[in-house]
Amino acid sequence: MHSAISLSVAAPFPAAGARSDAFPLAGGLRPAGIRFCGLRREALGLRRLRSPATGRIPPAPARGLPRTVAAAAAAAAAGAGNGSPASGFDYDLVIIGAGVGGHGAAVHAVENGLKTAIIEGDVVGGTCVNRGCVPSKALLAVSGRMRELHDEHHLKSLGLKVSSPGYDRQGVADHANNLVSNIRSNLTNSMKALGVDILTGVGTVVGTQKVRYGKVGLPDKEITARDIIIATGSVPFVPNGIEIDGKTVFTSDHALKLEWVPDWIAIVGSGYIGLEFSDVYTALGSEVTFVEALDQLMPGFDPEIGKLAQRILINPRKIDYHTGVFAKKITPAKDGKPVLIELIDAKTKEPKDTLEVDAALIATGRAPFTKGLGLENINVVTQRGFVPVDERMRVMDANGNLVPHLYCIGDANGKLMLAHAASAQGISVVEQLCGRDNVLNHLSVPAACFTHPEISMVGLTEPQAREKAEKEGFEISVAKTSFKANTKALAENEGEGFAKLIYRPDTGEILGVHILGLHAADLIHEASNAIALGTRLQELKVAVHAHPTLSEVLDELFKSTKLDT
Repeated sequence: MHSAISLSVAAPFPAAGARSDAFPLAGGLRPAGIRFCGLRREALGLRRLRSPATGRIPPAPARGLPRTVAAAAAAAAAGAGNGSPASGFDYDLVIIGAGVGGHGAAVHAVENGLKTAIIEGDVVGGTCVNRGCVPSKALLAVSGRMRELHDEHHLKSLGLKVSSPGYDRQGVADHANNLVSNIRSNLTNSMKALGVDILTGVGTVVGTQKVRYGKVGLPDKEITARDIIIATGSVPFVPNGIEIDGKTVFTSDHALKLEWVPDWIAIVGSGYIGLEFSDVYTALGSEVTFVEALDQLMPGFDPEIGKLAQRILINPRKIDYHTGVFAKKITPAKDGKPVLIELIDAKTKEPKDTLEVDAALIATGRAPFTKGLGLENINVVTQRGFVPVDERMRVMDANGNLVPHLYCIGDANGKLMLAHAASAQGISVVEQLCGRDNVLNHLSVPAACFTHPEISMVGLTEPQAREKAEKEGFEISVAKTSFKANTKALAENEGEGFAKLIYRPDTGEILGVHILGLHAADLIHEASNAIALGTRLQELKVAVHAHPTLSEVLDELFKSTKLDT
């Protein structure tokens, strides 16, 4: 779904200082020959590199053509050359897993003239499309509208009158299911149109540049590829002692089907998954109880944003919570008895309380889906299930050596468990295969929580930034602004919101941006792209934003910074 997360708590941030040494943006320095994600090659003065594997120089999009025309031309050229893999191989590239990451890599590979196959054992789209971000956004769209219709004070302030709002549960569920079907079809058709071979079955790495795939009851097939990408994603993580029945005790996979709306539901875990579902269930009439192992709700979010989010998203709603406790045992409802949740103190492990609720949603994060990949055949040992990779997504074996021609992207490597991060990693790998070295700056990848209002973030939290600053010997500053000063937000009567910028006053480098407010998930990309491009606050302070727009929240934020130079 989203995210860099631990197995116990879904948190949308990378570890403090993660890979900071790989992205020396301070002072505008970048290692020669490396193309950062989102950077134009011309801006860095980099030459197009000849592919060491094929000797070919991949064609560049024609200058002056509209983007859509150039893309169509590239696609046509790719389709024409899709039958010519590197000598001695069935394919130039084989991808195991057809989620968002695998799809992004496959499309980019074919557009660059690589003969590509993608292996999928379930359905195209993976977790994000079928059981994650896509259906959850459909449910959140409904919850947002329900909140508006029930907020009489808000509607009255706009001069609107609405009577007796309600919802049809099956209609809501159908909306989510139909969206999933449409997006899945779009992904499948886009790959077919470009000439990607879609192979059905479970993929296994059987040796260097060899993959076996097949379906139960049918003979396996073996294919060869110059390069292989593992993109198998993740599954919900369920702690020991929790019995899942899919009806009264369930994961997000089950919850997205919205087979019923319980009167009282416990949500175990208050990260972004739990927070989004609390938004859905309370909007549809449920009472929610959070069970959180850490001492505060919403771990992983910037603490200041977390406090404000609790005031806006939790305290006014039918939500209570228990923090600092584990759900040691959860028993599904049966024989007329409710769901039983036995709580113990997270530190002392002493019994704390027992909850009786109608249902329990387990939102304790996600675990990599890497079993059965045949990694033992190439001496690769997973770490808590994650495939070890370097900064270029190249797989490393048990001795710390690179495994030739093997890459792993997305949730399976655990670097940043977000669908768009998986896609960016896949594109980065294909760039490397085409002779254009590329390192994805994970600190530039944004994340969002689609509650009402939304929360978004990119880069470091304030505690992470302060830890990094102390370690590396520089000062940081913090700028803040409110949505209450934004004309567009006030016109919408949605002035409750806050934006925060963490930066270096000596260089003007952005270290992190956090937003809670109307359309925060859309606003974050200006900051994300600034980090990716190495744009400094000196430039952003004089950038122009249309008035009146929500983008002026960031405009005010940038202008309020105090720089040393």
